[in-house]
Amino acid sequence: MLPIGKTTKQGKRGILERLDAGEIVIGDGGFVFALEKRGYVKAGPWTPEATVEHPEAVRQLHREFLRAGSNVLQTFTFYASEDKLENRGNYVAEKLSCQKVNEAACDIAKEVANEGDALVAGGVSQTPSYLSCKDKAEVKAVFRKQLDVFMKKNVDFLIAEYFEHVEEAVWAVEVLKESGKPVAATMCIGPEGDMHGVTPGQCAVQLVKAGASIVGVNCHFDSDTCLETVRLMKEGLQAAKLKAHLMSQPLAFHTPDCGKQGFIDLPEFPFGLEPRIVTRWDIQKYARKAYDLGIRYIGGCCGFEPYHIRAIAEEMAPHRGFLPEASEKHGSWGESLSMHTKPWVRARARKEYWENLKPASGRPYCPSMSKPDGWGVTKGARELMQQKEATSEQQLKELFQKQKF
Repeated sequence: MLPIGKTTKQGKRGILERLDAGEIVIGDGGFVFALEKRGYVKAGPWTPEATVEHPEAVRQLHREFLRAGSNVLQTFTFYASEDKLENRGNYVAEKLSCQKVNEAACDIAKEVANEGDALVAGGVSQTPSYLSCKDKAEVKAVFRKQLDVFMKKNVDFLIAEYFEHVEEAVWAVEVLKESGKPVAATMCIGPEGDMHGVTPGQCAVQLVKAGASIVGVNCHFDSDTCLETVRLMKEGLQAAKLKAHLMSQPLAFHTPDCGKQGFIDLPEFPFGLEPRIVTRWDIQKYARKAYDLGIRYIGGCCGFEPYHIRAIAEEMAPHRGFLPEASEKHGSWGESLSMHTKPWVRARARKEYWENLKPASGRPYCPSMSKPDGWGVTKGARELMQQKEATSEQQLKELFQKQKF
């Protein structure tokens, strides 16, 4: 195994080599939401069996993100831990196996990454075992099963992402560090901190002390909220005199009305979020703000489509010295509209127009904000306990009675 920071791919530099040199690394977008809309992922479990059942769909999405400018492709292993693949009636662990799902995800990501200058990151995420109060050794054993596959497939680096509790994120980082490869860690928290009240600054400190070289946030909140959270992480690291690269992969939805648990508390989650989708111009502004904050690993999570990633790459093009391949069919700030038939559309071929546009929703009877559910359920709650059996009718009735419209 080569030292940390040295890529295992001949001719390609590792993630830390790139970041240490001050380069901008562009992540990819959201797989579970994109593939759910395309008919390859089931909402609810959100598990990635498509890597085995529909590899062509996963491969195509990777390829579109690569073309849009991503130079890191994450393996589609979100929620691919064995306990998640067998939770609440899920058939994947028994019929396909955790190993096959993770191996297929690595193979697909590596195949596409080799088509460009992209690195492959193997990813783990929070587990039902932790939420069910399993002990540290049991939770670490769950992460280690995925790590065994990542080592066998020789991914370039590792990411512990989507953690609501820093304690579990630290356990994940400790396991991933056993590989000798660089480790990134992102939490799905906002400025209030994790679900146990640990501040973003303290979360960052704990992750770096555990061995993470890159820290930040992903998912659950929009870009403004995520950037504020990363700013607090940065301050925490500075106060502790610790150094790490910063990373941000927010939602592609506007969520100013979120509670502490983010967009999963919004009544529109997950099937009514479309009116909240951010524009490509919103993402260019996000990329600029992230860069100005000192973040050099800039990507996206749920809701991010390839055109959103292209917007990051286009905004960062002056710093990187090139545009992504997908920009061949996209004029900067709408300049290709100069070719439109209608004169009033041609008049929109300029940055000033799109930068200042306030898009209408077209829904005159809908509010601009929602009231989050905010049940306050987290680790140890009865409703979160892991079970192999499908959710029963009685369990659903109890939840229906608790829910308010």
